[in-house]
Amino acid sequence: MSSRLLIAFFGAALFGAVQANAAEQGPAPDAKALITPAIIADARAWVDTEIVRMSVEAQNERYGALQQAEIDALDKQWREEREAADKPLISATLSNPLSVYLSRMQGRSVGLYVEIFVMDDNGLNVGQSSITGDFWQGDEAKFQKTYPVGPDAVFIDEPEWDDDFKIWRAQLNYTLTAEDGKTPIGAATVEVNLTEAARRQAAGS
Repeated sequence: MSSRLLIAFFGAALFGAVQANAAEQGPAPDAKALITPAIIADARAWVDTEIVRMSVEAQNERYGALQQAEIDALDKQWREEREAADKPLISATLSNPLSVYLSRMQGRSVGLYVEIFVMDDNGLNVGQSSITGDFWQGDEAKFQKTYPVGPDAVFIDEPEWDDDFKIWRAQLNYTLTAEDGKTPIGAATVEVNLTEAARRQAAGS
């Protein structure tokens, strides 16, 4: 087969795969319509608990107001540990009681929540249901549009197609508060499986 025919063959195959994938995922769903007040209330209910507040407040006290260079060093350590055999920071975070609790809440949702993590007042992870790419979330909208905004801030990000699991997902982000309900102490991100949320809406459950 000539090089021209090979290029044409693989080009057609790639075009077909792209078309098939686009047909499979369909148009992006309306995340704000699918992440209903009931889902937000549910996520707030199991986050507004003593284990979450105690874990976040303890890390706020331990780290204090870090300089950006110190935050960058922790984030760099996290990203390097992702590729290393020895993972002291990642292991300590993923095995702490808050991460165990968040993993349990994710499992309890039976597929509605695909990832959960909680951040301190620096935007650093405190606990999480699965490993994240970064340790510091403070430079991202999930933190910048919640914790600094105020105690009632809620931010729903744009939907994204997950090609590995063939689902639409979107992040529900909100501010965490102290027991008084008024003082921000950090933020939480709950990644919602929009495909499952749509299925439940259609089924009336």
